[in-house]
Amino acid sequence: MRLPSLTRPQTFMAAAGVIALLSFIELLLANRKFGLFTGGFGQSRAVDAPAEIALFAIGYVCAQAFIGIIAWALIARLNRSGSNRHLLFHFIFAFGGIFAGIMALRYQLASYFSDAMSFGLLKQLGGGSLGDAILYGLNEITLGVGALLLIVLAYWLVWRWVRRHPGEQTDSRTKPSRAGWKTMGVAALSLAIALFIIPRSGGDAAFGLNRTQVWSAGGTALDTATDFDRDGYGLAAIIHDDHPFDAARHPLALDIPGNGVDEDGFGGDLKLVPVPEQPGAASIKGERPNLVIVVMESTRGDVLGKRVNGREVAPHLNVLAAGGSAASSIFSHVGFTTESLKSLFSGSLLPQPGSPSLFRDLDESGYRIGVFSGQPEDFGGISETVGMRDAADIYVDAESLKEKRAFSFAAQGSLLVAENHLLAAFDESFGTADDWQRPVFAYFNFQTPHFPYAHDEMPNLIEDNPIVRSAISAKNADHVRRSYWNAVAAADYWLGELIDRLKARGEWDNTLLVVTGDHGEELFDDGFLGHGHRIGKAQNETFLVVNRPGVAPAGPLGLSDLRGIILSAMAGEKPVQPDLPPFLQIGPLDEPTAIGLAADDGTIVSIRLDTHAVCFQPQNRCTPYDQLSGDDLARADAVVARWGSERWARRAAR
Repeated sequence: MRLPSLTRPQTFMAAAGVIALLSFIELLLANRKFGLFTGGFGQSRAVDAPAEIALFAIGYVCAQAFIGIIAWALIARLNRSGSNRHLLFHFIFAFGGIFAGIMALRYQLASYFSDAMSFGLLKQLGGGSLGDAILYGLNEITLGVGALLLIVLAYWLVWRWVRRHPGEQTDSRTKPSRAGWKTMGVAALSLAIALFIIPRSGGDAAFGLNRTQVWSAGGTALDTATDFDRDGYGLAAIIHDDHPFDAARHPLALDIPGNGVDEDGFGGDLKLVPVPEQPGAASIKGERPNLVIVVMESTRGDVLGKRVNGREVAPHLNVLAAGGSAASSIFSHVGFTTESLKSLFSGSLLPQPGSPSLFRDLDESGYRIGVFSGQPEDFGGISETVGMRDAADIYVDAESLKEKRAFSFAAQGSLLVAENHLLAAFDESFGTADDWQRPVFAYFNFQTPHFPYAHDEMPNLIEDNPIVRSAISAKNADHVRRSYWNAVAAADYWLGELIDRLKARGEWDNTLLVVTGDHGEELFDDGFLGHGHRIGKAQNETFLVVNRPGVAPAGPLGLSDLRGIILSAMAGEKPVQPDLPPFLQIGPLDEPTAIGLAADDGTIVSIRLDTHAVCFQPQNRCTPYDQLSGDDLARADAVVARWGSERWARRAAR
């Protein structure tokens, strides 16, 4: 059997078709997974304006053309048979197979980590350890590697068949011509110019392009190559170095106070300002009331008094707030779970393992401690940092109840156990009078309000038909919101069940019940869904409700303020009003993408360190830092001063 031959132009056009098909698939996957063009969970920078789309198209075409031309030239050089058909075969499998295999691995791993925006955030969600983030996705990595191996096997089998059915030798050229070298040079120069210009455009095009394989790899390579002073920042990234030959001055540099140099490019030379101090180890004496803390995952600050479809979302919370005390201006410093819980229990923005915490305080004070969590509390180092597992007499979390998980995912970061199982474990552990002979500290983590806002064991109290995960998108925003509030209502229902149990056992009057959230949740309020990706009320603000009056000071408060407030309440003392506004950040403290402060007047001032945009809420206005003046500039510089002071305080504590 002799297969038909191909001319070189036909071969080239077929290869271009392969590149176009792979590009189309990549963009479909990027939009499906990250909402690249439409927005969605975990995507705060959708490419949706005409100018952004045009820049994205220019950058993407430059990147794909460059890699296609280079791959074509390399494979042509290695194709010693001279057959155009063989050349096309090798191009399809070598370039197409590798591109598709890496794409499969990348998106399979991303599917494990839910819809997080970036690998930097995955590292944060892994407790700051990139190794942990990869380990948590081990099953998905294995699937991706398996796909690559299948591609290699298919390559070998088909190649054996092709070699047994030769075609006509139509062109024996294997080296690029002078015109070919010129084409490669133009493609490389075009991509380099695009990599330099587009990240400086100020729009969302560069953020979207960073979701694509070739652009992301090319940008990393060029940024590394132009990092002339080896300070970690070059000329081709969104956060780029305006002082490429001065290693002491670069984006996110630690500003040295009093040296007359503005190392980070914000706020002039740093002047240190006060930062909150972590409360030391405490001992509860006297009557020693019971303490029950309930954390409601992803529950927004506007939950109190909220009504949807004419129904109260959280009637039990509302009753508690009316008879006790409440505050709705409670802020997560980081906007995601792991660091929020560490702050809540430790009283510190960034606690170190072994530092003081409520678990260690109450363990030393002779409390019987129970943990009942719908998530794995070892994830992200929560338990280790605050001493949760070491202090607990009863330790029940989503890892120990894995067989009761609400979803089929078995990976640690994907586990969710419904609240009814937690209360069943509580009944078993604290169901008799003897279980309350010592004062009790019980911690509950209610996970039902977490994305995707529905599971089979959840009661439907607000929305009869919660949205299915595959339908969650901006076009269904109203359905998403109803489903979210229905999930919050379900968590409130189980809160009511817990309160009934405390009353039935005669412990209610001797129990301090504290209910709060770990962060908020943006519900397409500004075209975005999720949390932990940008600073604002929707994502950072949650609530505090206590069953005793006079316990919740007026906001704004940070989650790190709650430990001191709780310890004061348990000692029968009036909680002290914190005198410093909560500091907010996205990403690690030393390398954040945004920083902010929640001021007493209700304004949140935030700075995007990648774009230098300073934003004010609720005024909903953003201005480039270098265009600020007067009070706006002073408020922005206050954010920078607090950031630098927090960084120096962290170093002093090490």
